[in-house]
Amino acid sequence: MAHALPDPDLRPGQPWPLGATLTADSGETGVNFAVWSPDAEAIEVCLFDAAGREALRRLALPACSEGVWHGFLPAGGVGLVYGLRAHGPWAPGRGHWFNPAKLLLDPWAQEVVGSYGRQQPGAADDVELAVRLAAFRAARSDDPRLPDPRDNAAFAPKARVPAPAPAPAYDRPPRPHIPRERTVLYEAHVRALTMRHPDIPPALRGSYAALAHPVMLDHYRALGLTTLSLLPLHFRADEAALQRRGLANHWGYAPAAWLAPEPRYWSGRAGTTPTGELAGAIDALHAAGLEVVLDVVFNHTAELDADGPMLSLRGLANARAYHLDPQDPACYRDWSGCGNAVNLGEPRMVELVVGALRHWAARYRIDGFRLDLAVTTGRDRHGHFDTGAPLFAAIAADPLLARLKWIAEPWDLGPDGYRLGGFAPGWMEWNDRFRDTMRAWWLCGGGDRGAFAHRFAGSAAEFDHDRRAPTASINFLCAHDGFGLRDVVSHDHRHNEANGEHNRDGHPHNHSWNCGVEGPSADPDVLALRARLQRALLASLLLAQGTPMLLAGDEIGHSQRGNNNAYCQDNETTWLDWAAADRELLACARRLLALRAAHPALRQVAWLRGPEHGEAASVRWLRPDGAELQAADWNDPRERALAILLHPPGLRPHTVEHIAKPAAAAPARSVLLLVNPAAAACRFRLPAGGWSPVFDSARADGGPAPPAPGHESHPVEPVLSARTVLVLLESAQHHQES
Repeated sequence: MAHALPDPDLRPGQPWPLGATLTADSGETGVNFAVWSPDAEAIEVCLFDAAGREALRRLALPACSEGVWHGFLPAGGVGLVYGLRAHGPWAPGRGHWFNPAKLLLDPWAQEVVGSYGRQQPGAADDVELAVRLAAFRAARSDDPRLPDPRDNAAFAPKARVPAPAPAPAYDRPPRPHIPRERTVLYEAHVRALTMRHPDIPPALRGSYAALAHPVMLDHYRALGLTTLSLLPLHFRADEAALQRRGLANHWGYAPAAWLAPEPRYWSGRAGTTPTGELAGAIDALHAAGLEVVLDVVFNHTAELDADGPMLSLRGLANARAYHLDPQDPACYRDWSGCGNAVNLGEPRMVELVVGALRHWAARYRIDGFRLDLAVTTGRDRHGHFDTGAPLFAAIAADPLLARLKWIAEPWDLGPDGYRLGGFAPGWMEWNDRFRDTMRAWWLCGGGDRGAFAHRFAGSAAEFDHDRRAPTASINFLCAHDGFGLRDVVSHDHRHNEANGEHNRDGHPHNHSWNCGVEGPSADPDVLALRARLQRALLASLLLAQGTPMLLAGDEIGHSQRGNNNAYCQDNETTWLDWAAADRELLACARRLLALRAAHPALRQVAWLRGPEHGEAASVRWLRPDGAELQAADWNDPRERALAILLHPPGLRPHTVEHIAKPAAAAPARSVLLLVNPAAAACRFRLPAGGWSPVFDSARADGGPAPPAPGHESHPVEPVLSARTVLVLLESAQHHQES
């Protein structure tokens, strides 16, 4: 295909900033285009009408500065819709797939018009045509070593020139800046969270606006949350295989434009835009005292493997943007399980990712980020992981980003890819071993007291180094990937048939227990056991040291009917059914989080220390008979019940907790947890002093049982029923006397 002729009105412009920017050149206002494509021979900008359907002009960028092609268009303005075409070598053996027949999305796009694949709901023909046209190689029936000559402009997603970033608005609500020791995360999907909420207007359900609707704000605050952790919001491209099955990548882990918000979560209300609606929702959350952490996917893109579509980076800088197989550069290293791995050993790719992070942090005022498969983002050009990798160093040195919350998913599928506890100070990490230990402890009879205590106390073996705190461990029982809380006590096996992969997808080992019946049951004994186990699991999560993360819906008993990989289920499988909420379970979760917020002993910033530390001791681990646990007791698989006595950190001079405590605050008190995972009741002897029960997982709402008739105080030797957690609070009088 011939190159476009130079446009007499297109001036050289500047090689920065990358993307399309409204700016001035020689006194004229216009749009400056800058595209990184160092191996290209020419880059064209193709202009379209506002809907992105009709091609208007093709302009060859007139200048190239050190791999960045650039040009200034005086006639351009906000709202201009465009795509890119890259001319260069077709050399798969060197990692080059240049094919100017394919219109490409600007990697720096902040707004996107159109989508990859289905253009209208239910239009299967559109899917097939769009998928075929996005192929950059000739069909296998022809010769896949040759480029595909068909033009895809009619179906390709396109960028839209954004308005200049607004000046800092000092009237916007301030960021809440929740201290890490008080942080309670709530992992949620914007759409699934509100699609079935009866108190939200139908036109708003599933949208950015619904995220901060007053009824949702009331729920977050009443529950005791501090921080929403949202699944990806960047513009995505659903895989062709899913679209052919009438499905979509609901979770959003198929990024196609890292700076642009996904328009499918916009309500479409007149006078609003996706960007404005999202920014407004975050402002409303901030005004309510809530933070927002965003899940971001920089480890791979929606271009998948060599059989995937050509959407953006593959057509502009494939040999540099991705980790290629050194033995065959036509193939990709796949450490993500999604076909490719982004090369963040390349400085320009680090620039793109940091630019995206800064955009979300500045324009939308996101409070932190969770890096999906973060190990991949820390691999160098040769695939080796480094805690001081270029991206991590850039984040730490950035004055805006360094102050935010940073969460790593500390694994990938590459060599030596499991790195729990291996990130640098300042990072928090998803702790899947907490999940597995607690599930096995309560549901499978697995683990001993030592295993339980290690996870409950913050996983020191992984995180107690380089002055990292227990809060570095993100403790969770359930996440978007896997069984939810109700399903983990209702299913022994996954039931993912609706995904169309013959139930082969999703993890087969879940440390779950169906309590004797697989799936739904009407047996009152089975239902009572399931409810009791959910409450005990919640107590283990929300009262443990570290940073708790609750999966949205677990507090109301949501079920995905046994689907433990519902990534493609944008329907009632994942949509929370608020009308059927388990109100008693919700009351239990609220009670637990209120206890955590009220008592510093349950959220300590320093590592727990035992009696061997003398006056600095913050914990005692006790047998049911009240004696200290001895070496042989920790590893006894037959006797697992234990008591945990936690002293508040304000009593210890080596912490700074007491500095921030208001002078009029009530004295912090010790907290005692009795834990019985066995199928039989267990008698406990309480430590000396006065103790009052404040939580009992044997009861439907977690409320403590009232004293027996004729007794004003709790018995000194309570009998704890099977599979139960009982929490007691030191009496105020005894605390003052001690």
